[in-house]
Amino acid sequence: MHVIVGLGNPGNLYRDNRHNIGFLVLDELANYFNIVFKPGKGNYWLTHCSLNENEAILLKPTTYINESGIAVFEYIEQNNIPIEKILVVCDDFQLPLGKIRIRRNGSDGGHNGLASIIYHLQTEEIPRLRCGIASQKMPTEKSRLKDFVLENFENLEIPMLKRMILRARDACITCVKDGIESAMNRFNTDPEENFIN
Repeated sequence: MHVIVGLGNPGNLYRDNRHNIGFLVLDELANYFNIVFKPGKGNYWLTHCSLNENEAILLKPTTYINESGIAVFEYIEQNNIPIEKILVVCDDFQLPLGKIRIRRNGSDGGHNGLASIIYHLQTEEIPRLRCGIASQKMPTEKSRLKDFVLENFENLEIPMLKRMILRARDACITCVKDGIESAMNRFNTDPEENFIN
């Protein structure tokens, strides 16, 4: 069983924020497989899909991003999920909009949601898929980045955003079906317009 965790903040106020790219990718996965999220037995919403012989849970924490680790820890403890079967999807202001990067492990990179998951799981060996949200208007002062990630994408960015979401969706599917190595080889490159049909 694989668990794909999308990071975001619950509620309509945050729905289209840059920080909510994890939720947006999981919503696209749910739409692709024609499945619906339901409340789980913890601080999360979840749904289930089958990818050939592989089963995957899509999980959206409802704790708000900074406490995402609480929900992730709850679910994997309840269901005995190995750390290597988790894939965390989140935003990254150090990557330009449109690019995604998959890694097996690493530090939180300044992302509070990842930091919470690392803290609660007590390991940095957590696979993650980072989606770029940087723009030319991104502030250079660290003190203003909090406001930036809570802004909505601009209208001119929407086409690139939609392509990145589709690319991230396909990367998630590849991780589950073919393994993270295959996904890294295919998607840790410049974007290409070849999507799963």
